[in-house]
Amino acid sequence: MCGIVGYIGQKEASRIILEGLEKLEYRGYDSSGMATVHQNSLLTRKFKGRLTELIQNIDEKPLFGQTGIGHTRWATHGEPSDINSHPHTNNQNTLAVVHNGIIENYLPLKNDLIEEGYTFVSETDTEVISHLIDYYYTGDLLSAVQAATQRLKGAYALAITSSLHPDELIAVRYESPLILGIGEDEYYIASDIPAFLSRTRKVIYLENGDTVRLTNEGYEIFDSSHLIAHRDIQEVKWDVDSATKEGYDHFMLKEIYQQPEAVRNTLNRRLDENGEVYLEGVHLTKEMIESFNKIYIVACGTAYHAGLIGKSVLEKALKITVIADVASEFRYNDNLIDEQTLVIVVSQSGETADTLASLREAKAKGARILSITNVVGSAVARESDDLLYTWAGPEIAVASTKAYTTQLIAFYMLALYFGKLKGSLDAHSYKEHVIELQSIDDSIEDTISQSMEIAKEIAEEIKEAPSLFYLGRGLDYYTALEASLKLKELSYIHAEAFAAGELKHGTIALIEEGTPVITLATQDDIYEKTVSNIKSVKARGAYAIGITTHKHKDMEQVCDKVIYINTTTSTYMPLISVILTQLIAYYTSIAKGNDVDKPRNLAKSVTVE
Repeated sequence: MCGIVGYIGQKEASRIILEGLEKLEYRGYDSSGMATVHQNSLLTRKFKGRLTELIQNIDEKPLFGQTGIGHTRWATHGEPSDINSHPHTNNQNTLAVVHNGIIENYLPLKNDLIEEGYTFVSETDTEVISHLIDYYYTGDLLSAVQAATQRLKGAYALAITSSLHPDELIAVRYESPLILGIGEDEYYIASDIPAFLSRTRKVIYLENGDTVRLTNEGYEIFDSSHLIAHRDIQEVKWDVDSATKEGYDHFMLKEIYQQPEAVRNTLNRRLDENGEVYLEGVHLTKEMIESFNKIYIVACGTAYHAGLIGKSVLEKALKITVIADVASEFRYNDNLIDEQTLVIVVSQSGETADTLASLREAKAKGARILSITNVVGSAVARESDDLLYTWAGPEIAVASTKAYTTQLIAFYMLALYFGKLKGSLDAHSYKEHVIELQSIDDSIEDTISQSMEIAKEIAEEIKEAPSLFYLGRGLDYYTALEASLKLKELSYIHAEAFAAGELKHGTIALIEEGTPVITLATQDDIYEKTVSNIKSVKARGAYAIGITTHKHKDMEQVCDKVIYINTTTSTYMPLISVILTQLIAYYTSIAKGNDVDKPRNLAKSVTVE
């Protein structure tokens, strides 16, 4: 959530910062602001609302200066307002701070600073930082920042500029992502690579506790002990066009269309010439796998739904207990974790706060950590014992699509790899599964092209519904959870998913005349039971929509509308059926006039608890 962009160089900073903030709009925000240093003065502008407010203001009254910081805020402490927007300054208006994250001990710090004579104008935790740096300032900005951050508890990425040091920019990373971009005699700080990718491909992924001091002449990085640190410069391989719409109406639609390619990339890079799965970032041996007495899968939101499917396929492949848990709950449960536990963490960004905290807690208890993430060099990736990247490419839309399907591919590959290594999956089944997976991208592509019009029709039918329910059994239930999440994220319709067999235990009371109920029925072994559940809701007046495969034409006898999708092995149907539900959510959002790529109140990367 939120976005930070900083620049120091020979060019006017404001335009570069605005360009970067536009590239970070996908992260979610409710206000924006900027500070530059010009002729030894600190110039600040900040406004509630969309970034266009800031852009229009600077178009009319330019902000000059070759050093600056910018921010898009997603409110945590204090309502969205001009005053609560970042940057925040000290009382003398000589230094400005932008901040992603949460300062957990801001209240005692604030009280201490008030006793010292400091005046606060906002409701934010961030304003504490600007005053605390001022409190420690004795002429050296870097030292003041380092002293101030020693007293902060929580998560923060910071960028600081000062009119007393016009040729200097300080940035700090702790539990919140921050990346350094290296240009020709100019430097960038940003929350994510797209902010400056059009200007440089050379990046340094700052590590936890790093502080960086930037000048026109170069940069210095200091670790958490304030010692000079060396960090490798890496080159971004993906193209800047990957972070643009490329002619699509929305990033989400583009990313739905990219799923066949993303699935191919994630799968084919891990298959050798003999069709064998090899996972070079996973170093588990047969003996290690046999020593595990349980596996935890820990994630949030969409990644958690992928983890539920991962739980099912790993249990079948390994014949071992697998527990899927929401990261925000996992941390506070009495989990039975020890050296015989494998913990698989899943995070698209690799910076999800609850997931990262769960990783560290499990690791401290002796568990081995395997991470599934989409972002090279992210905190989750760096802190794991084993690593499986999903080669989805950048995902800009807040509502996840291709990250989800590639996470599923990652779990399927892990199940095959572990099952063969352990010997719990025979050679014939292994080969059949690999062959099936190798053709799944074509089935996804066909489903996208065949589902567009029917998804539009359903969107028109459900757009005015006050509530909608998804039903499913087994793997279909897990897909239903993801489907309902997408619909509520994008359309703001109250949408819930129920295990179809649980209807009779209370939830069927919610069914009224005309209530839309979409049922996924792609699992052959429980198809007939699912049909019985459809009949139950239909008898209570539901408008029943069925999603099934072409072999189940009898579905037309129990549903008001049936949508047929391509058939594959039941295990892999979640890769196909979810595509249609993504399109339903997308077109419902459009039908209701919502902002598809940036739904209200949501952020792409959740870096606070």
